[in-house]
Amino acid sequence: MTDEDVEIIQKELCFHGFFRMERYTLRHRLFNGDWSRPLIRELLERGHAAAILPYVPVSDQVVLIELFRVGAMSVATGAWLLEIVAGIIEADEAAEDVVRREAVEEAGCDILDIVPLYDYLVSPGGTTERIALFCGKVNSAQMGGIYGKMEEGEDIQVHVMSLDDALTLLGSGKIISASAIIALQWLALNREYLHKIWLSG
Repeated sequence: MTDEDVEIIQKELCFHGFFRMERYTLRHRLFNGDWSRPLIRELLERGHAAAILPYVPVSDQVVLIELFRVGAMSVATGAWLLEIVAGIIEADEAAEDVVRREAVEEAGCDILDIVPLYDYLVSPGGTTERIALFCGKVNSAQMGGIYGKMEEGEDIQVHVMSLDDALTLLGSGKIISASAIIALQWLALNREYLHKIWLSG
């Protein structure tokens, strides 16, 4: 299937604030070759993001951040989530530049080297948002404290812990943010590879 197999019949702007909501009336080609009936779908347009898991290979530690998330208020474990550093990709900005900047702003750490992991769709049934995901090398685990831009309403607590402790939190359901889950699982499978490339010299 290609873009030619989708016909947009109508596009309406439903809401435009911090995010934008659009309503599409469309039809698409079916696997049997026919066309679907007209479908109505709302689509959240919030831009794309980049996220990074800072990792200290010499001590096998990761840097996680904890912050309030309005979308998690109904979650039984509470609205403060353990996540990884992330930020919105602005126009004409590279994803790698975003995570390097956000690592300083949100966690007070400089990224020394970077490995791209995945570029994935967050929830394609309702939003176009994609996340470019990275793992980044940091040298010192002497980090912690409160970070974030007050003028943007950010209040971020930094946590430095062993990778094994982070994986224990993940396994117990204490980490429920998708980017953090994906990055930690990748690191669990690839820590020896990172030790080889980041500690060999």
